[in-house]
Amino acid sequence: MGEAGPGPGPGPGAGPGPREAQEPEEDEAAALAGARGGRAGPRGGIRVLKRNAKRTGSRSCQSRSRVGSRERTWLKGDVGRGCVYVYGRDSAAAAPSDLRLVLCTVDTQASEICDGEGRKNLFLQLHGDLVRRLEPTEKPLQIVYDYLAGLGFDDPLRMQEEATNSDLSCMIRFYSEKPYQVEQLDRVLLSGVYNVRKGKTQLHKWAERSVTLCGTCLIVSSVKDSHAGKMHILPLIGGKVEEIKRRQYTLAFTSAGAQAQTYHISFETLAECQRWHRQASTIVSMRFSMVDLSCYSLEEVPEHLFYSQDITYLNLRHNFMRTSGAGSLDSLYRFSQLKSLNLSHNRLGEFPVSLCEISTLTELNISCNGLHYLPSQIGKLLNLQTFWLDGNFLTSLPEEMGNLQQLSCLGLSFNNFCELPAICEKLVTLDKLALAGNLLETLDLTVLNRMSHIKSVDLRLNNLKRAATDTLEGNKSVAYMDLRDNQMTDLDLSSLVSLEQLHCERNKLRELTLSGFSLRALYANSNCLTAVNIYPVPGLLTCLELSHNQLQCVPDWACEAKKLEVLDMSYNLLLELPSRILRSLSLRKLMVGHNRLQSLPPLLEHIPLEVLDLQHNLLTKLPETLFVKALNLRYLNASANSLESLPSAFTGEESLSMLQLLYLTNNNLTDQCIPVLVGHPNLRILHLANNNLQTFPASKLSKLEHLEELNLSGNKLKTIPTTVANCKLLHTLIAHSNEISIFPEILHLPRIQFVDLSCNELTEILIPEALPGALQELDLSGNTNLVLEHKTLDIFSHITTLKIDAKPSLVPADSALTSAFWSHGVAELAGQRNKLCVSSLALGSFAEGVEAVYGMFDGDKNEELPRLLQCTMADVLLEEVQQSDTMFMSNTFLVSHRKLGMAGQKLGSSAVLCYIRNEVADPASNFSLTVANVGTCQAVLCRSGKAVPLSKVFSLEQCSEEARRVKGQKAIITEDNKVNGVTCCTRMLGCTYLHPWILPKPHVNSIPLTVQDELLLLGNKALWEHLSYAEAVSAVQHLHDPLAAAKKLCTLAQSYGCQDNVGAMVVCLNISEDNCTCEMHGLTLAGPGGFSATTTKPATPSCSSGIASEFSSELSASEVSSEVGSTASDEHSAVGLDGSLLPRQERRCSLHPVPPSSIFQRQPSSATFSSNQSDNGLDSDDEQPVEGVMTNGSKVEVEVDIHCCKGKGLELERPAAEYSSSAPGPEDDSGLVLIIRRQNSVNSNIVQRGVKEKCELQKSLSTCCLYGKKLSNGSIVPLEESLNLIEVATEAPKKKTGYFAAPSQMEPEDQFVVPPDLEEEVKEQMKQHQDDRADQELKEEHAAPLPEEFDTAL
Repeated sequence: MGEAGPGPGPGPGAGPGPREAQEPEEDEAAALAGARGGRAGPRGGIRVLKRNAKRTGSRSCQSRSRVGSRERTWLKGDVGRGCVYVYGRDSAAAAPSDLRLVLCTVDTQASEICDGEGRKNLFLQLHGDLVRRLEPTEKPLQIVYDYLAGLGFDDPLRMQEEATNSDLSCMIRFYSEKPYQVEQLDRVLLSGVYNVRKGKTQLHKWAERSVTLCGTCLIVSSVKDSHAGKMHILPLIGGKVEEIKRRQYTLAFTSAGAQAQTYHISFETLAECQRWHRQASTIVSMRFSMVDLSCYSLEEVPEHLFYSQDITYLNLRHNFMRTSGAGSLDSLYRFSQLKSLNLSHNRLGEFPVSLCEISTLTELNISCNGLHYLPSQIGKLLNLQTFWLDGNFLTSLPEEMGNLQQLSCLGLSFNNFCELPAICEKLVTLDKLALAGNLLETLDLTVLNRMSHIKSVDLRLNNLKRAATDTLEGNKSVAYMDLRDNQMTDLDLSSLVSLEQLHCERNKLRELTLSGFSLRALYANSNCLTAVNIYPVPGLLTCLELSHNQLQCVPDWACEAKKLEVLDMSYNLLLELPSRILRSLSLRKLMVGHNRLQSLPPLLEHIPLEVLDLQHNLLTKLPETLFVKALNLRYLNASANSLESLPSAFTGEESLSMLQLLYLTNNNLTDQCIPVLVGHPNLRILHLANNNLQTFPASKLSKLEHLEELNLSGNKLKTIPTTVANCKLLHTLIAHSNEISIFPEILHLPRIQFVDLSCNELTEILIPEALPGALQELDLSGNTNLVLEHKTLDIFSHITTLKIDAKPSLVPADSALTSAFWSHGVAELAGQRNKLCVSSLALGSFAEGVEAVYGMFDGDKNEELPRLLQCTMADVLLEEVQQSDTMFMSNTFLVSHRKLGMAGQKLGSSAVLCYIRNEVADPASNFSLTVANVGTCQAVLCRSGKAVPLSKVFSLEQCSEEARRVKGQKAIITEDNKVNGVTCCTRMLGCTYLHPWILPKPHVNSIPLTVQDELLLLGNKALWEHLSYAEAVSAVQHLHDPLAAAKKLCTLAQSYGCQDNVGAMVVCLNISEDNCTCEMHGLTLAGPGGFSATTTKPATPSCSSGIASEFSSELSASEVSSEVGSTASDEHSAVGLDGSLLPRQERRCSLHPVPPSSIFQRQPSSATFSSNQSDNGLDSDDEQPVEGVMTNGSKVEVEVDIHCCKGKGLELERPAAEYSSSAPGPEDDSGLVLIIRRQNSVNSNIVQRGVKEKCELQKSLSTCCLYGKKLSNGSIVPLEESLNLIEVATEAPKKKTGYFAAPSQMEPEDQFVVPPDLEEEVKEQMKQHQDDRADQELKEEHAAPLPEEFDTAL
């Protein structure tokens, strides 16, 4: 039973129920007033607050939640309390009154909420998808809390706060009525009363009839006697539907067959006619009688569907079908011709026994229904041929299944079987058995031999450790076996003499033994193989993949395989390549990259080789006759070797080379290799990056007329030949990181799309009057001497993406401080894709200017989510840092996941976020690096020249614990290792419809930064798939320009075979003593206003600041919070102190913080500032409470540190404008200095001395002026440099217990109310505070040499 509303004290009864009201505030007040009575009556303490979704005028709802301060006060009383939003039928078009806020507890049942709403049912929708009816005993708030806990939230208070966010409804939402979409209703059933005429001729008259289009039939009946048998059924499969031009909005429906019938139906509107035409056209075009009602949230089948007696295939997947009642599963026997039935994902819990009465079934899919057993009646389905039971909890099969003598395919994947089901021995027609994702530990070949009829066995994702047999008898039936993703160390399947195809990737195999009689394909990648034994020689073998193993030589039997077409032995330990392999007359594709080959055998005969991958070896040259003998060679990748020359392709004066793709990046090639390239006139893609090229002869380039992509980056070229204009098909030119000073003549090419000339020495650009229409991206960044005129920029403005360096005047002022510690460069390439789905986040000056945030987001095939995360994630991090010092990074990901809204329902994105934080609390570490990631984006730190991985790859292939979690939650992992066939990632932002298999909770890693840290590398999946961590670090470690380093990483990935989107970010770290910015080391910083530090100013406080004596009552709540304990940051605000009264503190960098004082003890005090209305127009009830800021009505209480330092002998002349009636007190000739220290300041633990000489005070600069810019989400970000200073007020009250309060108009509801259950605790805290203050004063009196300090109290 739920508790009462937000009343603090218990009471005898409950208030009245919800009622309709003109104003939402009145209705809310009435509900709350009634709730203060305490414990509820019959309705269980449910309180419904009807809130407008959007208010008008200055009170428009802009806050993150519709929960006001009074509701929050009630919620804080117990973490078991909360609220749920209940929507009407159509939340998009509903009136504001249809949205209701229900306060309840975790024990409140759905029936209680329904009683309070006057409804019969409550419905739950997850991820904007299916809608199911809640059972009366289900608890909605507990469902919400369980959902949030499943996402990754750990703190009950944080979960309570998250539940109040209305945008959570994009993931979980409650309805008082079941919502429907018109499109879905049309597909299920169309009906209405229209004018109908039967027949093609004019003999029949038009008459008003009831018409229904459902299933595969058109049903026409009398309006009055529709239930008396006067009904005509027109089968539409194979028929036709067409528009009648002679009569407006009329369709003619005709059945198939020799005795076809026709009905003309006249509609009233064009839209209605189109709806019927669209749905009927779909039906008549079907080849067989199939009805698809999947994903409609159906509980029963429409009654009109049973008139379609020709239905043979019925799809009811992803519904909530009932097992009994009208239109339920018990009624499906009425389909007399039904052959195929799909009931997967219906939350059945038990197998519907009534299905066993449908004797015509040949295919039944009842996967993912939580089944624990099968009934014995299953043996009645004698005609069943295909039976899918995947994703359940089955551990055994009934003996009656032996009666299914026509069963040929049995799917038992992702159940709980520990051994091969013995009943399969009796199913003599069974040839395909799927047992992937079960609990098998031993492959019992003896049992498999007894199942002599089975040809295909799928045992992926089990716990197989070994294969056992107690007989020498061979198995002559099994032709296909899949053993991927198990834990086998040795595998001997030589008894499977008929085996044609074997998958055993991602095991721990050291040795593999097979029979070669029938073997056609072997896939054994990603193991630890040192030996592969196959006997006899596999004469039928066509494909052999043994990559990512530990093989030192190519097996002899592979050299003798006469039909071998594909051989992949990359990522092994090969020292040499047998000449028999290259001489093979059948080999078409040879992959031997990432080995230790120093040379290749010579070619003496012509070979049919088409693809040759030799990258990452130790080759110094290629066979001299390679291009002469391999005339069919179309692809050659010899990147990352030590090649100094290339073999010629000429045989006499002509070349017969068919080479189209040539990758030679990262070699030692010089200009002498360029003439050889002319021998390949069919080249389309040429990569010569990172070689020793100094020139590219113009005459040679002109002959490569078919060239489409040219990459010459990372060389020493000074120009691109003008003959590039002859390459009419060229669409991509990449020539970054050279010495090019003259812009090439490429803007005349008709197909040019992408041009990268960054990091060169360009000074000017000569461009035509009109740019080519295909040009999409031009990258000119990194050309420090390039100056573009306004006319040129106007011409370039039509390009989709133009990258140029920002002018020095546009660089933020605080970048001078942060650039000494870090700088970054970003590169993103679309590759062979049409769109770029990778985005980067780079903020070198974050928070107070001495921190940084870097991120990489990869949407795989969508670009929407990476863009959203790029724009919002930094703001979310800024807010979360203010709220938590430990869980801020994890919560940043979870909140960003929620903020994706509807875009995150079907789309997903990998993400990595790096936060460099100023750790002043830890003297041993000045900066810390916190890295969080989901998906396949990763971050790597270069420390002392070595790569240190900081991320965790959340994919099924690389994270076994995640694979176990997903498998345990009964997700279907397809053969391509994707969750439900969608993604290989197990943790992502977005893709909420795959919850709980796909989660947004990140892996978080935090380490202190040291002087040995040189680089931080961020990249997406495509980058790290083609570059190892060590190679990436060594490739860019010597580069000083982070942009050039990032460009190089992307270029290497593309040259190594990446065809997908690739993104790289390089952050150069320089955390060393050489970058100290302290003034004590000789660096004098300008003040916030741009003045010199020696400039003097009259010691007159600004009337706009008011902090010297009081805070102005005209300051808004948000302005005050931005100055003291800001909700989003501690940056300087535009309203602040006039710092001329005190000298600016000595500037200290993060490497040399001010040493803490032993006489100072930090104690929180409270200063109260008044504001009648916040500056953003929000009602105080709707503003989000933040850390350290307590709101109550229009009164804002900000928790700050106020320390009054009494200096001896300090005389201060006080201007007249300094006094205020709101801060009375006797004068003290010695003078006091009030220091207000912001709680979240960068130097929050540094004690600043406030005692200075009088002459220094008069000459000091106004250094405490605050600058800031407010974003639309309410966060505060800096505009100017952020100095490590504290706010200073020069005139404090002369009492030791000062209290500052600006005048305000008090209202009854604005009074600060202490809940009764907290009164004793508050009194104890105040008493303890007074005792501590008295002890501190006593100590200060005895400490004569030290300045006297004391804290103001509330």
